[in-house]
Amino acid sequence: MYVMTIDQRGSTNDADRVPELLGALGGHSGVRFERSVGDEVQGVLQDPALVVEVALHALRSGHWYVGIGVGPGELAPDASPREGSGPAFVAARRAVERAKSAASHVPAAVVAGTREHEAVVACANAEAVLRLVGRLVQDRTEAQWRVVDALRAKSGATREQGPGRHGLQKQVARDLGISEQSVSRTVLRSGWQEEWAARPAVEMLLATAHRLVLKNLAPGAQGGGDNTRGEP
Repeated sequence: MYVMTIDQRGSTNDADRVPELLGALGGHSGVRFERSVGDEVQGVLQDPALVVEVALHALRSGHWYVGIGVGPGELAPDASPREGSGPAFVAARRAVERAKSAASHVPAAVVAGTREHEAVVACANAEAVLRLVGRLVQDRTEAQWRVVDALRAKSGATREQGPGRHGLQKQVARDLGISEQSVSRTVLRSGWQEEWAARPAVEMLLATAHRLVLKNLAPGAQGGGDNTRGEP
């Protein structure tokens, strides 16, 4: 499983943004997040594509630290994420704390639920590419997001259709009342096509990390993870 712990940045001098984030994440099928404590939310996911979607959504606003723990965990089917335990929950706690140390860069971290070198390296690779894509997302201007959001709404941003579907930019230009050339320039400067080309790479790296963590935690494997509870 993938456990995500997302903590609000600068919450002491800011409004409580947890309800807004939970509302936004609730629109994604297969995603369940809850407030864990204070201004922090936690969720358990099985699909690496959803992990990437949630992480980039949180990074977009600049208001969140994103921690991703990779590995096994214990959680009953209808239980709250707050009731979970196991290596993935512990790793998510470590990940969000590490994300805080990267706040001047892209505040996201991926941590393995084991100390085995192979799995740790795989998580580091996933983290590196996630931060690269996260930089594209964080650096977009409001004007660029206006075009990108319109393009994504039109295309569904699926791998089959993609951001470059024929005629899509023309439709968006008409809807927004701007020129097709302006839309084209904005897409180029926003890095949207690069983002969608790189998302599958992050997903693959997360899936590989997950497989390696489970392999290294299998019976007979050397080492292993911390099985203590991952609650704050």
